[in-house]
Formats: sequence, C-alpha cells, structure tokens
Amino acid sequence: MSAWIEMISYEAATGFLREMYERVKTPKNTVDNVMRAHSLRPHTMEGHLVLYKSVLHHEDNVLPLWFLETVAVYTSMTNDCEYSLTHHFRNAAELIDDEARSEAIYQALEAGAPERVFAGKELALLRYTRKLTATPGEMVEADVLAAREAGASDGEILEVNQVCAYFNYSNRLLNGLGVSLAGDAIGYYGKD
Repeated sequence: MSAWIEMISYEAATGFLREMYERVKTPKNTVDNVMRAHSLRPHTMEGHLVLYKSVLHHEDNVLPLWFLETVAVYTSMTNDCEYSLTHHFRNAAELIDDEARSEAIYQALEAGAPERVFAGKELALLRYTRKLTATPGEMVEADVLAAREAGASDGEILEVNQVCAYFNYSNRLLNGLGVSLAGDAIGYYGKD
C-alpha cells in the first residue's frame, strides 16, 4: 500500500485526473505518489503542481537549485518526512555532483549543525529554514535581518521562505496520509 487513502492508478485515470497525471509525469515517465495522493481531488493536484513549480523551478529564482533543494532537505528532515527527504536529497546530491560534499551536507543537517559545512548567507538562510519549520510562531524580524546582514537579498530570503513553506505543506500532506515511496522512481534529475 502506498498511502492510507485510496489512490487511483494511472491506468484507471480518466478525464481531468488523466490530464493531470500527464502534466505531473516525471522525466522518467512516472507519476510519483506525492501527486497520486491527490487523485480523489485532482483540482488539488493542479494547485500543488503550480505551487511546486513556482517556488522551486521558476526561471526567475536566483539562488542555485542545489541550494533550494538543500532547503527542501532541511525542511523535510526537520519534519521527519522520509518521502520528501529521500527524493530531494537525491536531487540535491545529483545537482551538487560531489558525493563527499553531499554526504557532509547531509550529516551536518541531520546533526542540526549546518555551520559545519555552510557559512555566510547560506548558513543564515538554513538557520531561518530550521526555525520557520520547527517553531514558526517564534519567528521575529531579527530572523530576516540576520539573513540580510549575512548577505542575502530580500528576494533570496523570499525564495527560501517559499521553498520552506511549500515543503512544510507537502510534508504534512505526505506524513498525514501515510504516503510511501513504494513504486516511485527516486529523484528527478539523475539517472535511473
């Protein structure tokens, strides 16, 4: 079982659901369970897709995609979301293209110590990510100021805010419905 609720298969999909499945196919020609979880209400899949593409894969983002994927990893790790952590760490590792660096990043984030491998604005943005995920009610203006003082522009802070907010949404979708990795092709950018 891939989730605690019914998910309509690609083969059984018709109408708007089939259209949505065609839109969300991965480069490996599969439909990941994160999207299949919406199959009983495909209009929510459409909203999910638009949000995902706009915060992580929009051409106007200026932060490197590997770093945005790392923000996704830290958010998902903080939320104990194995699904997103597994997919997006694979994505980050493929983009970083340095196995030792990728492993060092994973270990540092897992220990809650991004300062082991990050400095400057990247470190400040990861600290912002962790706090926004773990204790959102405790956010204060000083959290934004710290990132700005470390060299992040307000636009970059917004990019990280949106990736973090999106993954908090997605992690709750996945964890709340028991969506598993069963049958998924892990990662987006790499080889099979």
